[in-house]
Parts: sequence; structure tokens; C-alpha cells
Amino acid sequence: MSKINSILLSFVFLPMVGCDFFKFKTAEEEKNNPVVATVDGNSLRHADLDFVTKETQGLADSTNLAKRYVQSWIKKQLMIKAASKNITISQAELDKKLLDYKYALIVYQFEKDYIEENLDREVSEEDIATYYQKNQENFTLKEIIVRSNFIKMEKTLSQNTQVERMLKRNEEDDRHKLRDLALKSATNYFLEDSTWIKFEDIIINTPLTETTNVVQLLQQNDFIKVEDDTYNYYFKILDFKLQDQVPPVEFVKDEISKIIINKRKVSLAEELQNQIYNRALENNEFKIYEQP
Repeated sequence: MSKINSILLSFVFLPMVGCDFFKFKTAEEEKNNPVVATVDGNSLRHADLDFVTKETQGLADSTNLAKRYVQSWIKKQLMIKAASKNITISQAELDKKLLDYKYALIVYQFEKDYIEENLDREVSEEDIATYYQKNQENFTLKEIIVRSNFIKMEKTLSQNTQVERMLKRNEEDDRHKLRDLALKSATNYFLEDSTWIKFEDIIINTPLTETTNVVQLLQQNDFIKVEDDTYNYYFKILDFKLQDQVPPVEFVKDEISKIIINKRKVSLAEELQNQIYNRALENNEFKIYEQP
């Protein structure tokens, strides 16, 4: 059956003659829409390539894409021809499969348009906090994260002493001075001390990547200085969370926003289905008969 499904899925994406996805063309329309390729009586016409090439920028890209699509269409038609000689499938089963794929194609786009038109994409801080409180157990950390200030300085610079002193003190009055100094003299720096970041991301390309016991390092030090032949690397660890702990809400804020929006999409899809069902029920558009 999986083989049959694959064949049918390929078939349903090809231009279909006599199917109610498409209207019949007049002779004049056919004349202005020349045949590009044929396989066993089935025709691929020029207009069928429009949706493939309409998003391309240049003529060369459009031509290459059209050529690839024509080859793909021919191969699929040949596969259908070969499969029809080797696989027996009842008309009732074929009709059911086509109905399922028609639903998937048309209704998906219908629901997508409805959702785009009605979706509220604004997620408030209160929404995030509420979801976080109810679902903290779903946000277990898979890596170590930190709030940290980091500065990389050439060892020859006289500002090293000042940088180390201000990072160790971590006083409010030093923050603007430290940022100005880093901007003028540091090779690299990260001074977003309210932002949670993966520890492995902030120590990349530093000697700390060779540390064998990161947990012990963080638990025993809030200031870390390492060096190589050219640079000093300074880390002021303001806070950290270990693997398997619950991350702070700030770290999963974007993830929660996406979850909330996806839930709204599901709700809108269900709302649309219920609206259509209830309207059809009021208008007697369907009947349900007792089963024997």
C-alpha cells in the first residue's frame, strides 16, 4: 500500500485531465497554450510551468527550473504508466485516495489563508509567564547556560589591568566605562549581562574549550581568566544553570512564544471547521443515517 500511496501522491500533483481541480479549456485557450511534453496521451502545457517559474529572478534560472520540472513530469508519468500495468487498484479505492489528497491540497490552503487572516501574533509577557509557570517541567536544559560578561584582549595592551579590575568588581558605575573600553580596545567581547547564553557558545575559540570539568569550574569561580600566547580571556560569571535544570523564563521566551502561536493556529483551524459544520447543520446541507 505504501507503494500505491507514493504513486498516487505523485499523480495528484501532476496536471489531471477531467478532474474537477481544473476547468476544461476552449480551443482558443489551447492554441495559446502550446504543449511542452506528452507521455501516453497526457500533455504538459506551457501554462502548467508558470507556477514553477514565477518566483525566479532571471531568465536563465527560470529556463533551468522549467527544464528540471519537465524532466520530473515525464519521469512521474512514465512511473504511473509502468505502475498501472503492474498494480491492481479498485476505482473505489482510487477515488477515496484522490479525495484524501484533494482535501490535503485544497483544505490546507483554505485553512492557511483563514489562519493568516485571523491569527493574533502578539504574545504578551503575561502570556509567556503564565505558560511558563504551568509547563516548567517541559523545559529541562540540555546544556549549561550562563549570564556572563566576556572580554578578549591582546596581552600587550595596558588596559588589561583595568578590564580585569572592573569585571571583578562588577559595579554599576563601571558598566559604561567597561563597554567603552571594550569597544575601543577588545578583540572580542560580550557584555549583555542580562542575557542567558549557552556556555559552549561564549567559550568557543578560547582555551576554556579544553576544560574537562565545566560544572566544577562554574561552581567554584565567578571570575575566570585564561590565556594563550597572544590573548587574555576574561569571564565574569553572573549566574548559571546546569544540564537537567529548569531554565529561566528569559531563556525559553522565544520558544514559548512560538508554542503559544502554534496553539492559536490549531484553535483557529478547529474554529473554522466548527463554523462550517454548524452552518451546514443549520442549512440542512447533510444527513446522517442510522447504521444497520
